[in-house]
Parts: sequence; structure tokens; C-alpha cells
Amino acid sequence: MSAVLESGAPGGEFADFADGLQAGLARVALRLEPQDRPDRLSLTLPDGAVLVWPLEELRLVPDQAERDAFVLTSTSDPLARLYLHQGRLAARISAHAPALTRSASPPPPRRRLLQWGFGAVASVALIIFVLVPLMADQLARFLPPEGERALGDATFEQIRQVLDDSGLAPVALCEAEPGREALKAMLARLAPEVDDLPYPVVVTVLDHDLINAFTLPGGRIILFRGLIEAAQTPEEVAAVLSHEIGHAVNRDPTRDALRTAGSIGVLGLIFGDFAGGTAVLFLANSLINAKYSQAAETKADAYAHALMKDAGLSPAALGSMFVRLRAENGDESGIVAHFAAHPTMAARIAASQAAAEGVEVTTPVIDARQWAALQRICGPPTTSAPATSPFDDNGKL
Repeated sequence: MSAVLESGAPGGEFADFADGLQAGLARVALRLEPQDRPDRLSLTLPDGAVLVWPLEELRLVPDQAERDAFVLTSTSDPLARLYLHQGRLAARISAHAPALTRSASPPPPRRRLLQWGFGAVASVALIIFVLVPLMADQLARFLPPEGERALGDATFEQIRQVLDDSGLAPVALCEAEPGREALKAMLARLAPEVDDLPYPVVVTVLDHDLINAFTLPGGRIILFRGLIEAAQTPEEVAAVLSHEIGHAVNRDPTRDALRTAGSIGVLGLIFGDFAGGTAVLFLANSLINAKYSQAAETKADAYAHALMKDAGLSPAALGSMFVRLRAENGDESGIVAHFAAHPTMAARIAASQAAAEGVEVTTPVIDARQWAALQRICGPPTTSAPATSPFDDNGKL
């Protein structure tokens, strides 16, 4: 039975009433009817109208600040509130209202809850794995080069801080002048087409024993001392450098950064815990590991093969480094983990060897003196074992 309004006369006890639609309280008279076996509560409003609440529809509103307050609502009028103090009338209502402590709105069926939960998870997955990548790809096309360089420079400084083992100072740059000149000579030999690049490539070596290389937005390519020390020939370094130039040409780091930032933003809205240092850590981990999509890795490899061939160098140098480092460190360490995501390592090795067919190498990418200088760009070679990535699969140190 629904609540109805009817004319009547005031009487009984009084209480404050809020209809849930207008601000303020109205003083109403209350009466349980009939007197002997009541089944309804009559509320006489100031204008003389009577609001009838069936006792079976009354619900007690919990968690009130005033302990002696007795606050009621009705399932037929859930926005309304009736405020009265504990007393004789409240006791009689409690005695005759059969479902007073039941929830004002019945809980949804379990199947509906499961459907809602599945829908929420599917919506988040759709946003993170479909919409965010699509938006990132679109934004990467229109983001001005100046914006990409600013993003890359800011991320570079954060990464230097994250990679420092002591946490006291950023990882040092390797800037021995003979080594820098050798690196310039290597880049000049590769000579990527200016028209291919949306911005000039800047190559930096970090004094860290990580066997890795990655590219930041804006064309900043990072090589690690550990990679240079692990290479047996300058052509192996040139092959890795060519691959990273391919990522810069295709603007893969910018897309990856935008995807990561978008995913962090979505997860932050849900969990409220992805901001500040945590966001930087995830972004740094994503860019350091640089596990792009299969298409992106394949395109970067193809660009590297073409660049090496045009420079009169064998693309097989990339495959030979993979083979040796995989034998030494396994499939999940250092540069192997960096390049192993997509496609399979065996396929990439085979592709580099196939691209090298018919290539005649007449001159090394840099001479022996320059190679020795490049190996000492950070100072004398270290004898310690090269490190793998300090990040695990969840982006935590």
C-alpha cells in the first residue's frame, strides 16, 4: 500500500518532518491507527493534510548523530525523514512495525551485482587497452616536437634519479671527449635521413652497468655503459643504436608515454594511488623497458636493417648480440629482456640474418682507436658483472 494524503485533524504526539524535496523541517502530529492493533502511522501536516505511512513500509534510518533520536522513512517515500525522540510512541512503532530494521531498498540480486562488477571491469579494460592506446596514437601525431622534447627531457632527469643506487644523486653522464667524438662518428656513419626524423636525434650515455638502451620522446636516445662494455664489436652498438633511431622515427616513445600516462590517470581515478612518485616510477619503467607492440618492434627492426645496409654494415650484428647475450644471461635479462617482448627472439635473430644476405662490409663503423675511446667514454671499463633491469614486471624496484 502506497502512502496517500488525506484530510484530517491534528492529534497525538508531535515530531519534525522533512519531505526530502524542500529545505527545512515541518512540525507534524503523529497518530498510530487504529488504537488497538495499529497498522499505519498518520502524519498531520501543518496545512491540515494527512500523510499515511503503512507500518509495514516503515524503516529505521541508522547511524544518527543523536543517540536518542528515532528517525524513520518509508519505502514508498524514501527521501522523506521523520524525526522523533525515543519515547512511548517510538516504542509502540517498534512493536508494531514488522520490518523496521530492514533496508529501505531491497538489495539487488546477486546476478545483477555480478553483472555490474563484470561491466565495470570490462569498461576499465576497454578504456585502458583500447581507448587509451587509440587516443595516444592520435595525440602523438599532433603533439608538437617541442612538446615531445620537453617531455623527454623531464623524463630523462627523473630516470637518472630512479636509476641511482644510492638515491643521493642522479646517474652520471658519460662525457669523455674522445668517446663522444667516436659516438658522433658512429651516428654520422649511420646517417639517418633527416626527412625521416621529426626532430634531431640526441644520443646520451649513462654511467650505469645496465645492459640496455631506450629512446625517450623527442629523439633522446639513451645508451648504458653496461651495453657498450657487453658489446664485442662497434657494429653491435651501431645495430642497437639503429633500432632506437627507428623508434624515434616512428615516435614510439611518445605513444608509449601517452599510453602509460593515460592508464595511470584512469587507474588513479579508480584507486586514488597513482600520482607523484608512483606515476614517475611507472613511466620510467615503461620507457626503460620500452616493450612496444609487435608492430612497433618489427618496424624498428626493419628500419635498423635498412639503416645498417645503407651504411655498408651488416644487420646481422643485432642478431649476433642477441644470440651471445641470450646464452650468457638468459631470455629475461638486460638487453635481451628489452628486445625480447615482440616478436619472438628467434624470429628477430633470423630476420637480422636474412637482412644481412648479400651485404659486403668494407669498412667498420668506426676504427679501432675510436672503438677503444667509445668503450672508455665513462672511464676505465669496470670488471663487475653487468646488471639487469632494476625494475620487476610490476614496475617496482
